Amino acid sequence: MSTQPAPSTQRLDDRVPAVPEPDALFEAFAGWAADRGLQLYPAQEEALIEVVSGANVILSTPTGSGKSMVAVGAHFTAMAHGRRSYYTAPIKALVSEKFFQLIEIFGPANVGMMTGDSSVNADAPIICCTAEILANIALRFGAEADVGQVVADEFHFYSEPDRGWAWQVPLLELPKAQFVLMSATLGDVSFFEKDLTRRTGRDTAVVTSAQRPVPLTYRYALTPMHETMSELLNGGQAPVYVVHFSQAAAIERAQTLMSINVCTKAEKEAIADLIGDFRFSAGFGKTLSRLVRHGIGVHHAGMLPKYRRLVEQLAQAGLLKVICGTDTLGVGINVPIRTVVFSALTKYDGVRQRHLKAREFHQIAGRAGRAGYDTDGYVVVEAPDHVIENAKALEKAGDDPKKKRKITRKKAPEGFVNWTESTFERLVSAEPEPLTSSFRVSHSMLLNVISRPGNAFDSMRHLLEDNHEDRPSQRKHILRAIAIYRALLAAGVVERLPEPDEQGRIVRLTVDLQFDFALNQPLSPLALAAIDLLDPESPSYALDVVSIVESIVDDPRPVLSQQQFKARGEAVQAMKAEGIEYDERMELLEEVSYPKPLAELLEVAYRSYRQGHPWVDDYQLSPKSVVRDMYERAMNFVEYIGFYQLARSEGLVLRYLADAYDTLRHTVPDEAKTEPLQDLIEWLGELVRQVDSSLLDEWEALRHPDAEDPHAPPALPEGPPPVTRNERAFRVLVRNQLFRRVELAARRAYSALGELDSASGWDAEEWEDAMEAYFDEHDDLGTGPDARGPALLIIEKEPEVWKVRQIFDDPAGDHDWGISAEIDLAASDEAGAAVVHVTAVDRL
Repeated sequence: MSTQPAPSTQRLDDRVPAVPEPDALFEAFAGWAADRGLQLYPAQEEALIEVVSGANVILSTPTGSGKSMVAVGAHFTAMAHGRRSYYTAPIKALVSEKFFQLIEIFGPANVGMMTGDSSVNADAPIICCTAEILANIALRFGAEADVGQVVADEFHFYSEPDRGWAWQVPLLELPKAQFVLMSATLGDVSFFEKDLTRRTGRDTAVVTSAQRPVPLTYRYALTPMHETMSELLNGGQAPVYVVHFSQAAAIERAQTLMSINVCTKAEKEAIADLIGDFRFSAGFGKTLSRLVRHGIGVHHAGMLPKYRRLVEQLAQAGLLKVICGTDTLGVGINVPIRTVVFSALTKYDGVRQRHLKAREFHQIAGRAGRAGYDTDGYVVVEAPDHVIENAKALEKAGDDPKKKRKITRKKAPEGFVNWTESTFERLVSAEPEPLTSSFRVSHSMLLNVISRPGNAFDSMRHLLEDNHEDRPSQRKHILRAIAIYRALLAAGVVERLPEPDEQGRIVRLTVDLQFDFALNQPLSPLALAAIDLLDPESPSYALDVVSIVESIVDDPRPVLSQQQFKARGEAVQAMKAEGIEYDERMELLEEVSYPKPLAELLEVAYRSYRQGHPWVDDYQLSPKSVVRDMYERAMNFVEYIGFYQLARSEGLVLRYLADAYDTLRHTVPDEAKTEPLQDLIEWLGELVRQVDSSLLDEWEALRHPDAEDPHAPPALPEGPPPVTRNERAFRVLVRNQLFRRVELAARRAYSALGELDSASGWDAEEWEDAMEAYFDEHDDLGTGPDARGPALLIIEKEPEVWKVRQIFDDPAGDHDWGISAEIDLAASDEAGAAVVHVTAVDRL
């Protein structure tokens, strides 16, 4: 049975029987599935019979065995009984994907979504949400929460050190709910079986099946990767997903595989036709364009969403024979795969290089074989390079004992964590490791529990003494909870009542607590308080507001790392020029970091705010400059990625920019948005939209799910709207492009200017001649806030071209020198950026 239901003219909510008895529910659901041409597998039938009978279900069946269909049947059952059901997943992308799938099945009125960033139809009978959302509902309302059923997908995240608490809390706090826990890699679940039955009073059925709808064949390869790939392609075992444990390795592998003739000429023509006029940006985009036209895709979290979707669409059309990617494959991406090839059986986990766990191995291997398409799937593990070379040497020696004795066996590189065929065999046969508790106590946990009716001390005692931790760990949690409570009490955030109130509370909050205070930018109230400290008349006000907002947005680690690397490189050069000795340079370098605007002001604001809001201790303020840095450098996205060498992380950079844009729009009050700040926000939104509009389009689709066919994505990602359509944002883009030239001219960076404008006839020599004439009259060229302001930019609009004059901020204030240029509107729309043709650099 295919796990993706085929279209149907009748929705499932129309099949709810008048009397929701188990047999009637099962027959109604099975009939609906049959009308869609789907026949339930035995494990699906078993799980659904238990669900309609009212039992909890722990469903541990292989990938591709139709767990999603069981989830749909569970929601159907809850709806029939008038109970509210929740579907939870670990990442927002899976939540929104399920949201649109369930809209198709149950209709938009019956399905809502909550992720912390977005809330759509939150009163619907079926809610799709992240695990943290449901955990906070459970903490806020306890046993009285309006949660009749929980379908927890990817339940193995229960063991995640940082997030596992969110999968555990609903089990502890929702005794009236029916639970359906699902994963392909649960391991021994006997503990959960007994624990769920004890807490809910329901029977708990464990449905397992080692039988895959598409059986897997495993093998250990002693051939070099290109030979292995040629063998798989010639043997009809494509599409092949080659798994790597770093993004750099995935891209490098894809490029080396270009030497293999992956596709026929006709297939390459079909790829080119399907790609059409899809816009590939400079940098990685050009690399990806070459790869996919050869039939090879790349897929990892650092890519722009539009590139990942392009690869997925080409793969679904059967045009990509090979995809090189990272182990994000195991989280569930929409790519058809027949064969999974492991490039290694080790990974770096942030602390050390180690062997894969059985759960990790099976989670990834399980993606091989497509139900409804393949009769079998294949999993291939490559031996280490030195083992392959030794095997080749032995094969070449044949049966000659003399030649064998002369072979000098290659050894593993120093520090290499080796794996062998026995490692491979152990992983294939091993059951996933037992899930381990990751419970933790936080300020938000206490605040949520205190906000509910009843005795908060009894509720916390239940949470702290009846969780899944061992007793020593529970004692630590109890001590932390006491410390947090005392801090809340001392800050006046909670108060002890002399006697219980009408709702049985003996302690209560003294502040209003919005529902999602711990989910979506928990430091937003602090940001608002800090914005009040700024002077709206200051020339730097708009950028200072940006810096405050950036301090509460999640850190884009690769960007900050590269900023620090570049800052230290520049510092070294400056110290060398000053004659500072090596040891002292190394000591001084430790103090050089990435830019942190307003760090002192924000730290003071944080300390002050924390006195009255101690829960902010759970979250760290993080001053940084990415949006501001890009704006002050007057760079577009491609230039910024190139400047910091972030080609492998451009998707992460874009998501950061999009998050900052959304936070600026929805956190900064309208009365705080001055004209320059509004210009900057418009610029940032248009920049994101032109690079990849899919993130903003996704938000709009989620906020307006009743739009025409919102759940049907285009065949390929659509291009962004014309960049000139938003005139306000386009003005800023033009201003930035002109100021970029001013900034380079001020530094006499003539080579860089030549790279920008050689197509207009302005090479480095032309720029140098023009600017040296300026510097004969003036000692320097201003680049401060006044220099980049709109007052020094003159624009004359014509239908097809803007004629502009960027006036220099000279020290004498004459304002007679400047850059004249034309902005080609049609070319700008095609490029998604302001296309500037310099015509003169002179004094008027």
